[in-house]
Amino acid sequence: MPSPTPDSPVELTVERGDLTLAVRDHGGTGTPLLLLHGASRTLADWSVAAADLATDHRVVSMDLRAHGRSGPGDPPWTFPAVVEDVEAVLDACGIPEAIPVGHSLGGMVAALYAEAHPRTPAAVNLDGVGQGRPEQYVGLDRETVLEGLARARRFSEAAMGRTFPPEALETTVLAQQAAMAKALGIAPEVLDEGVRRALGETPDGQLYLRPERQRALDMLDRMNEVDLFPVYRRLDRPVLVVRAGRLVAQGGELAWFDELMAAYVKGLDRDLGELAAAHPHLTVRTLDASHAMLLECPREVAGLVRSFTSAVRSRS
Repeated sequence: MPSPTPDSPVELTVERGDLTLAVRDHGGTGTPLLLLHGASRTLADWSVAAADLATDHRVVSMDLRAHGRSGPGDPPWTFPAVVEDVEAVLDACGIPEAIPVGHSLGGMVAALYAEAHPRTPAAVNLDGVGQGRPEQYVGLDRETVLEGLARARRFSEAAMGRTFPPEALETTVLAQQAAMAKALGIAPEVLDEGVRRALGETPDGQLYLRPERQRALDMLDRMNEVDLFPVYRRLDRPVLVVRAGRLVAQGGELAWFDELMAAYVKGLDRDLGELAAAHPHLTVRTLDASHAMLLECPREVAGLVRSFTSAVRSRS
């Protein structure tokens, strides 16, 4: 097998019992990193940032269970199972001391993994949060928040595992991704690869984007149950939390969602600021990007990670 390089990563698989985990080795030398993607995404999201980081880090990325080319694993989808998947990948790659760096769902996994593994030197969470507590939605009363969250859940449920005919792949799904790439100013091949990597097929020949519906709903439930604030307090190693500085307004019939998210952002930023002031191991940074920061500005993301890992090395 050829040796991986930043320009020519190598595809691997790691077996954990009956579960096959898809891994991409980007090569490089230096501080080892494991890159983790967001919900309903794949390791393809990390392509640009990974190549940048591999110039001075040892870099590996993976598809989380039920995503991309990784197996679904035993139901239901749970964080403890995913944390064990991460451990299996790092052990198989010979980098058990790697720093987990995750976006969105992957950021939540990174923090939980670091908490469960004391030898992990640090963790990076790029805008990974659950739905929070009602009191974190600044300016909104509890009933309004709970009603909004229930409404948002119905939207998510409708989207998870939605099937489409094979002929719609090119004309609809990939066309929408190309339009999104243009709007974000990113290379369309990154989103194209992500879609093709995530494709699943039903027994009757319909296509869908993994994870399949039931595991996606399990995953959504687990994400909404997690409160990372106690995790941050318990961790005694450096943690970098990167927050999105811009909200993408939906407008129109979804104006209620814009209001809900704006209130939540205020509460998150307030509480993270207070937590960082009381816990010096926690560093909070804001990036001039939306939640899609990993796609919008991958080199800026890589720069933040690089500065953080440099500071971690200097402390050790």
